[in-house]
Amino acid sequence: MAVSIKSSREINLMREAGRILAVTHEELEKIIKPGISTLEINKAGEDIIRGFGCIPSFLNYNGYPASICLSVNDEVVHGIPSPDKILKEGDIVSIDAGVIYKGYHSDAARTIPVGEISEDTRQLIEVTKQSFFEGIKYAKEGCYLYDISAAINDYVDNFGYGVVRDLVGHGIGSSMHEDPQIPNFRQRRRGLKLQAGMTLAIEPMINAGRCDVEWLDDDWTVVTEDGSLSAHYENTVLITDGEPEILSILRN
Repeated sequence: MAVSIKSSREINLMREAGRILAVTHEELEKIIKPGISTLEINKAGEDIIRGFGCIPSFLNYNGYPASICLSVNDEVVHGIPSPDKILKEGDIVSIDAGVIYKGYHSDAARTIPVGEISEDTRQLIEVTKQSFFEGIKYAKEGCYLYDISAAINDYVDNFGYGVVRDLVGHGIGSSMHEDPQIPNFRQRRRGLKLQAGMTLAIEPMINAGRCDVEWLDDDWTVVTEDGSLSAHYENTVLITDGEPEILSILRN
C-alpha cells in the first residue's frame, strides 16, 4: 500500500479545494426544503463549484452521470439526481460532493433534514456526525489507521445502529480515491501508522437498522437492505504532528 505524503504546496491546494467545497455545502443546505427536486440541487451545486473555476469531482467519474450525489431516506450513497425525485417534509437527504481545484480533490458529505423530522431521525443524523469526530481523535501522527475505524464503530454501537461495511473511506489527493481504504468498523489489526501529510476522506455511513446494503438496478444507488433510514457524514482531513486539520469545514 503506497500512501502519499503531501507537500506543503499540495496541502495548500487541498485547503482551497476543501474551502470551496465547504462553501458549496453551506449554500446547498440553504435551499433544501420540501418541493425541491434532487436535480435542482445538483444544478445548484454544479453552478457553485464551477463559479469558483473548479470542476465537480463526481461528474463522469467511472460514468457517474451527475455532479452531486443526492441520497434520500433509505439511500445510503450515490443516489442519482432526478427531476422526479421531489423532497418532502420529513425526508432526509445526504449530499455528497467533491471539488477539483488545480488538480487536487476535496470530498465531503452531510445529511440534511427536509423541514421537520422526527427526534429518532435527528438522533441518527447527529450520531453519524459525532461518530466522525470520535474517529478523528485518532487521526494524528503516531496513531494507527484502524484506531479511527474502531472509535467510529464503538461510538455507533452505543446506539444500536448498523455501521455500513460494504463502503469505506479513502485516501485523497491528486486522485479522488487513493490508498488507504478506511473502514468505519473495528478491524483485527491496527493498520498503518499515520504520518503528518497524509490526507484522508473519513466518512461514516450509518443505518438506523441493520448494516446490510444492496445496489439498485442503476448500479450506483446503494440502499439499506431493510428499508431503514441512513445518514452520511464525511470530511477531508489532513494528518499533522498535532491535532488533525479538517480541510472541508469553514474556519472562522
